[in-house]
Amino acid sequence: MASTRAKILSVGTYVPDTVLANKFFESFLDTSDEWIATRTGIRERRVVNMPGAPASSISAADMGCRAARVALERAGVPASAVDGIIVATFTPDNFFPSTACRMQADLGCKGAFAFDISAACSGFTYALAVANSMVVSGQAKTVLVVGSEITSKTMDWKDRGTCILFGDGAGVAVLQADESGRRDKGILSCYLSSDGSMGDLLYLPAWGGERFLRMKGNEVFKHAVRLMSGACEKAVEQAGVKLEDVDLLIPHQANIRIMQAIAEHLSIPEGKVVANIHKYGNTSSASIPLALEEAWLDGRIRDGAKVLFVGLGGGFTVGSAVWAV
Repeated sequence: MASTRAKILSVGTYVPDTVLANKFFESFLDTSDEWIATRTGIRERRVVNMPGAPASSISAADMGCRAARVALERAGVPASAVDGIIVATFTPDNFFPSTACRMQADLGCKGAFAFDISAACSGFTYALAVANSMVVSGQAKTVLVVGSEITSKTMDWKDRGTCILFGDGAGVAVLQADESGRRDKGILSCYLSSDGSMGDLLYLPAWGGERFLRMKGNEVFKHAVRLMSGACEKAVEQAGVKLEDVDLLIPHQANIRIMQAIAEHLSIPEGKVVANIHKYGNTSSASIPLALEEAWLDGRIRDGAKVLFVGLGGGFTVGSAVWAV
């Protein structure tokens, strides 16, 4: 058994300055602040630019770099020490070169490998699993795990079922090898799964005239609770711990009712669930690191704590992980 564990040294985030409150949608959609908040938990979200405004020059790579600089400073790690950058995004700046390659150049991580992965809203857990495997295998010592999304550029602003849900943002975790030999610290387990037969429930076309995110919300809700709950149980089992040992559940911030249903299914008290969806909406692959940073800054990430991550995205893709702080 490998003696190396991967540990999360720090996290950094970035969100755009522009705040889009629920009231914005009342002028052109059959909705209200109360309706959105009651059904989703969202009060506002951040966007790169207002709908209908000239396109902003900020990119997913730019946002990722801003978050990465914060994370690297907190970790006390220079950019030159980074061995690799893995970016989870469904809103890349280009098909190629990758968003990760742009970040590698802009940050000055010379010689570091860099690539993007596409797993939609479970992207951060997928990137974490890949980075963890590379660290444990000895292929890399320090890896930036990135979720960066400009979801607003995929929105059909006439579609009430999607445009009220999403926001823009980026989050970066610094993952590094811990060669102390301790088995009770670091990433204890990662679980990944997918079901491509449900790909038509949540998708974004790459080609053709209409390139808007589409979702069958009720169907997604039903499967999300089942699949994310199951992924949590798998990760905990593989980590050799029990659900009652979990100190914090940090789920993908898709909908407050989904998050509450998962916690109820797993018998995890509400006080252990990290939720900031009211401020940012669904930021896809950035949502878990955004929530992680908030928990870290307010003192909930403490030595010895066990943290459970879980996300689900279009595909369907589902991923989870257990981290012992």
